[in-house]
Amino acid sequence: MHRDHLDELESESIFILREAFAKFDNLAMLWSIGKDSTALLWLARKAFFGHVPFPLVHIDTSYKIPSMIEYRDRVVREWNLQLVVGMNTRVLEEGRTFPNGRATRVECCGMLKKDALQDVIAQYKYTGIIVGVRRDEDPTRAKERYFSPRNATMEWNASDQPPEFWNQFKTDFAPGTHIRIHPLLHWTELNVWEYIARERIPVHPLYFDDGTGHRYRSLGCAPCTAPMVSTATTVQEIVEELRATRVPERAGRAQDHESEDAFEKLRRDGYM
Repeated sequence: MHRDHLDELESESIFILREAFAKFDNLAMLWSIGKDSTALLWLARKAFFGHVPFPLVHIDTSYKIPSMIEYRDRVVREWNLQLVVGMNTRVLEEGRTFPNGRATRVECCGMLKKDALQDVIAQYKYTGIIVGVRRDEDPTRAKERYFSPRNATMEWNASDQPPEFWNQFKTDFAPGTHIRIHPLLHWTELNVWEYIARERIPVHPLYFDDGTGHRYRSLGCAPCTAPMVSTATTVQEIVEELRATRVPERAGRAQDHESEDAFEKLRRDGYM
């Protein structure tokens, strides 16, 4: 049987998902509603024969585009998923967040995403979180491992990560270590869209041109995420577009332009 590059990517990701489920207790999967985490969710359904044996965690900042929440709830119903929603209601009630409060975009991400995720992990005592990050999305993520330990406060030490050679993964960590698992680390943005096309994975309509000549390439909070110029109305058209573009994937994320180390700071402090 002929195996193409997508078969190889799929096989390795499914192996990592099953290895994580076998080695770690009380796992959860972070679901941002975006293309990467939705492709990862599809892989989890394949890995466990149509059933996802761990809850999905969605961090709701309250600033998501409303149709994203509608899409989330519909997929949860149709795929019979267990959903846990985290929200930092305290800072929202205090009015400290961007754009109305004094917080910068990066500070707002820290409060609404990182702090909310840490609260969910502490509340449900998750020992590991499965995340759909890719090395090619940002230079900071290139430093990641498939099985990445965090300290007691969920902080990430990029210079102290276990070696991973020839698919030999370290899965034995000291008791109490929090683990992040990254089954899509070896994928590219183009790989994800090729896989979405092959598997016919239902992704959010915001990824396609709505008739205005624009579409979203990366989904985030409405005040900080801008669409890009594009006339792609199908997955295949997105694939062709990506094969020719040199525009960075997160070019529409305003917080990334606020400071040079914004993304790395969020990761080191405990978010994705």
